[in-house]
Amino acid sequence: MGIYGAINSAVSGLTAQAIALENISGNVANSQTTGFKRLDTTFSDLVSGGGATQGSQVSGTTYATSRATNTIQGDITQVDVDTYMAINGEGYFVVTQAADVVDGSTTFADETFYTRAGDFERDQDGYLVNSAGYYLQGFALDAVTGNAVGDDPTVIRIENQPLAASATTTVDYQANLPRIPSTNDYDGSTASTALLAAAVGTGNVAVANETDFLNSSISGGSVTIYNQNGTAMNVEVRYAKTANADVGPPVVNDTWTMYLSSGGDATTAYYDVGDVEFDTTGALTSMTAGAIGTVNATTDGFDIASLTINGTTAAGVGVSFSNNSLTQYSDPDGTASSVALDQDGYPAGELTGVAVDESGRVIASYSNSQQRAVFEIPLATFEAEQNLKRVDGAAFAATTSSGEADLTGGGQILANNLELSNADIADEFSKLIITQQAYSANSRIVTSADEMLDDALNMVR
Repeated sequence: MGIYGAINSAVSGLTAQAIALENISGNVANSQTTGFKRLDTTFSDLVSGGGATQGSQVSGTTYATSRATNTIQGDITQVDVDTYMAINGEGYFVVTQAADVVDGSTTFADETFYTRAGDFERDQDGYLVNSAGYYLQGFALDAVTGNAVGDDPTVIRIENQPLAASATTTVDYQANLPRIPSTNDYDGSTASTALLAAAVGTGNVAVANETDFLNSSISGGSVTIYNQNGTAMNVEVRYAKTANADVGPPVVNDTWTMYLSSGGDATTAYYDVGDVEFDTTGALTSMTAGAIGTVNATTDGFDIASLTINGTTAAGVGVSFSNNSLTQYSDPDGTASSVALDQDGYPAGELTGVAVDESGRVIASYSNSQQRAVFEIPLATFEAEQNLKRVDGAAFAATTSSGEADLTGGGQILANNLELSNADIADEFSKLIITQQAYSANSRIVTSADEMLDDALNMVR
């Protein structure tokens, strides 16, 4: 049986090398496939029977099995697509496939798949789909808390729905008012000539007194705020000094009145928000409510219940001087310096872009310069990922041997990057040469065994 056993072993070698060649061929074909994991080949021997010790046994046949390389990461390269992602470390993106289109809406399969191919792009319906047709899944985020909603990931969809407007509630105000304001009325002789003109009076500034007011006040900056429906309102701030500590008793502190422009009201030019007093060190010591403002001790500022500018009304706007942001230090220019106004409102906005940040969150950007984190992308890990079942499109399916997916761990998501195939053409060509030589050698054994059989048969002729 020696010659026949040799033929049998050689044929098994041919079969095994053919399997190796098939794996090499597939690896080379997918060397440019995003996230592809190559298949290596493992050879195992089958011991021939007929002996209790090795001395009485002969080399047996061989068989080939495929060996997964899921744990071997491919090279990561930077790309300029904001929704492309790569995974640095272990883990897989959780994806699914489309099942059908019903009444123009896509329905999805119940089966979940896993992939390292992160070339996801937003389609016409707002879904993130990779080039193999797999739809990315993630956890929706609560708009208020920013926390994930639910325990099971759903298909990520970012619709073209506008972001609703948000009314301004607080204007954070910072400025330094000069000791002596350089107004048009100030003649440089005495500080009293820099005070608010007596003709203006107290309270709101009437249109008839606007010129006198402008000549005896200084600019305090401006900011655009938004009312409840997102209409923009330009708020112009002015300050007039109404009391000077240098005059002497009973005046002990410098006092300024804060005004806001009405934007062209028929009767009122500027609204009186309130008075602010400063001690000799330039620190704000007290505030007094004006015609439209009330003092808010919590925010160290004024609250305005209703503000109408150029015919548009906003409700519930606060001006905050927190963290000692309003001061009165000497300024040779006589103008308000270090002025900064920041408000928390915004108009409605259209969706302008979708991106992924470094924490693995899907970020929607809008035309009003707002951004919202709308989904969190989980990474799936497995106890035995080498036992995952390969499916089309560089994806995998969980099996009994691989274990269930764990969505609480994984590596780091890298935005604007892609993981390339871990199949290296140079390595595959090296394996190809060895495989070809082994295949040739096995075929030579079959040829030699055939010649030996011929010789054995010719002995009896």
